[in-house]
Amino acid sequence: QVQLVESGGGLVQAGGSLRLSCAASGIIGSDSYMAWYRQAPGKQRELVATISTGGKTTYADSAKGRFTISRDNAKNTVFLQMNSLKPEDAAVYYCYAGRVGIPSVRYWGQGTQVTVSS
Repeated sequence: QVQLVESGGGLVQAGGSLRLSCAASGIIGSDSYMAWYRQAPGKQRELVATISTGGKTTYADSAKGRFTISRDNAKNTVFLQMNSLKPEDAAVYYCYAGRVGIPSVRYWGQGTQVTVSS
């Protein structure tokens, strides 16, 4: 069973930075990828960034130029460096792991709160 544990959330002023971490235990399988989603109150959960095992990344338009997703495969950990944070970035951030082409294989972390004060 795969478990994802996020850390690094907190309160930051607008313009500040935070680095989220997600440690994965267990074996996800081949062609796996990891991602960060976020969900603000009253809004749907949205994709923020993804990263493949090989390091290929994608970003939501709202994250481009400000957020960087990376991973340490040896430690089975994925990171989200968030810079120039805005109040609209405030949300619960969730770590996600899945396998390409197999939607039934998906894992979620418990979420970590990010609060951005203006």
